[in-house]
Amino acid sequence: MNKRDLAKAVAVQSDVDLATVSKVLDGFTDVVTAVVSKGEPVLMTGFAKFAKVERAARMGRNPATGEQIRIKASKRARITPAKGFKDAVLSSKLAPKLARGVWPLDPDAVKRAGKAPRPTAARAQSATKTRATKVATRGRATAAKKRTAKR
Repeated sequence: MNKRDLAKAVAVQSDVDLATVSKVLDGFTDVVTAVVSKGEPVLMTGFAKFAKVERAARMGRNPATGEQIRIKASKRARITPAKGFKDAVLSSKLAPKLARGVWPLDPDAVKRAGKAPRPTAARAQSATKTRATKVATRGRATAAKKRTAKR
């Protein structure tokens, strides 16, 4: 799976359009790379830890001659998988369930991603007014009953 396939699969799984997912993945890699290059680790709980590690200078052996050589100190990137990720990889029962069309990738599902009908602003306002009316009516009915009960 390459980056483009990953973006398509995430778009289908999360029902977000492909362009948005591609921008988010690019942003994610930029942020993780920048933060780790400054020496700060990035931990995604349940997935992985990205860190910059410094390796000390040490003595090694030239495999061809057996001669001892000095290996310089260096810096390396280290990505350590988290326990939840390792468990899911080793046992398919623990792996998250994917939506239909995520893998193997269905081109029609990619086209439909992010195109689900969403409530318009007018519908949201009318729903809010309806709820407010119901709440207000309940309060009046309760108040009316209490007045009647006091008489």
